Amino acid sequence: MKLCILLVFGSLFVLIDGMPPISREYNTHCRCLQVESRIIPPDNLRSIKLVPEGPHCPETEVIAGLASGEKVCLNPRSSWVKKLIHFVLEKQLHQRGGAVPKNQG
Repeated sequence: MKLCILLVFGSLFVLIDGMPPISREYNTHCRCLQVESRIIPPDNLRSIKLVPEGPHCPETEVIAGLASGEKVCLNPRSSWVKKLIHFVLEKQLHQRGGAVPKNQG
């Protein structure tokens, strides 16, 4: 019995020791488990965070900060969210001196 416990803990140590460190900004899974498709009035939006797809999640995630302090995941497939993403990207590129082609979004 003691040998079995020792083997289990030894295996866990080897697995954990071989894993890369995880910082606060790195997430190993999707942040959005549920998404909201209903339109949120612009006055209620305080911030928009775009999390691109990657090894942590197969989809782009759109996280909205609301005036109430709540954070809500938006459905990136909703037409109004697509327009919002386009607006955010266009604003970011404009600040950097670029432009988004009109046929995107």
